[in-house]
Order: sequence, then structure tokens, then C-alpha cells
Amino acid sequence: MIEIKSKREIELMREAGKVLAEVHEKLGEKVAPGLSTGELNDYAEGIIRKAGCTPSFLHLYDFPAACCISVNEEVIHGIPDRHRILKEGDIVSFDIGTCYHGYHSDAARTWPVGQCTEEAKRLLRVCEESFWKGIENAVPGNHLNDICGAIGDYANSMGFGVLEDYVGHGIGHEVHMDPEVPNFRMKRKGPRLQAGMTLAVEPMITEGTKEVRVLDNDWTVVTLDGKLSAHYENTILITDNGPEVLSLRKG
Repeated sequence: MIEIKSKREIELMREAGKVLAEVHEKLGEKVAPGLSTGELNDYAEGIIRKAGCTPSFLHLYDFPAACCISVNEEVIHGIPDRHRILKEGDIVSFDIGTCYHGYHSDAARTWPVGQCTEEAKRLLRVCEESFWKGIENAVPGNHLNDICGAIGDYANSMGFGVLEDYVGHGIGHEVHMDPEVPNFRMKRKGPRLQAGMTLAVEPMITEGTKEVRVLDNDWTVVTLDGKLSAHYENTILITDNGPEVLSLRKG
């Protein structure tokens, strides 16, 4: 069942999203060679708690950290580690959730560490662009597949792989709710979009194959061919005036 959020629920999600936008902005400024993913996790958690939120992912399904931090071929669910040191030329993805009075926001960004290759920069750019291509269609009366198809069609047209094993989702008083939001064109229209729906839309694209595997830690998902991947996500609200991105700073 897909929930339609009340005005109160939307305001709580806006607050969670505002904090999450700040966390990502500050992480983007801080990322540099020589830092560990463990340090960056602690830094982000400190910002979240100081702002009056709690980290949505900490202990969710027994995940051991506040942030998923994934490097290079790691697509999602990287576990922060003080021994994992970022190097010049890496790319690093932060997938983070914030909870404010019981309501969640979920967003991901992928950043270059120092100077990365032109192809890596293009991967990051297309991943973000595919998100915006998708949510152009996030309007009442359209169907979910209008979002999903636009994401996948664009990323594929630019020569990148699109994960099919992991998808976006509805969000609200739980992190993961109905509906699933794939990043590829489905064989069905999916539910009709209505004002008041909140979705976590999250393109995950790769330099090469879309095929992935899970490491022995039972969490971290990596590309099967070892090539780079990128992740870009925001929590959006569907309104009668078009989509509102709740996890970006306004203005």
C-alpha cells in the first residue's frame, strides 16, 4: 500500500531532508585523500545528532554504522572503516538517512577524491542527470514507470550500466516502504502517481556491467567486473505543482 502523506508528515520529512542536505554538503567539502571512511562516518553522524535528528541506517537490519560509504567498484552498502583510507583519484558514495520525530529522509551522493579521471567525472555527472531526467515525470497522473524508464533510458543512452538488483523505494515513517522504484523501464506502468506520495529515487549506474555480487561481509555490493559505479539519490514529494526535492537545500 502506498501512503499519501499528511501536511504534518510532510513537514517532518522536510525537516529531516533539510538536515540531510546539510550533511551531504559538508561531506562534499570534507572529502579528501588520506581520510578514512570511518572518520567520515563519525563526522556525518555528529552533524545529524547535533541537528536533532538520528541516523536512520544505524542498526537498520543490523547495519553497523550511520552511513553507507562505498568506494570505486562498491555500488552500495559499504561499511565505514577507520582502516579504509581514501586515495587521490577514488570516487566515494555516501548513502545516508536522517530521522526527525519518526519520519525519514534518504539521499546519496558520489564525490571525487581529489582529481579523478574524465571518465569517472562523466559517470558521476550522468548518474545525477539521470535522477533529474526521471523526476521530470514525477507528476500526478503519470505512472511510476514514467520515472523509472526515463532514468534507465538516459543512463543506457550514455553508455552506462543500470543496476536491476537494487531499487529505490517509498519512504515516510519507515525508511523502506511501498512502492519499489526501479531505475529501468518496467514491463508494466506501475501505480499512478498522486500528490502526497514520497519516494526515494536513486539511480545506481556502472561503467561496465550491471551485474553485481555481495562481499563476504554480507553487505557491500560491488560490480562483477570491478569497474566504477556511482549512486545519486534524493527523497522527493509529488505535488500538484511538480516534484519537490526534500533532501536538497532550498535556494
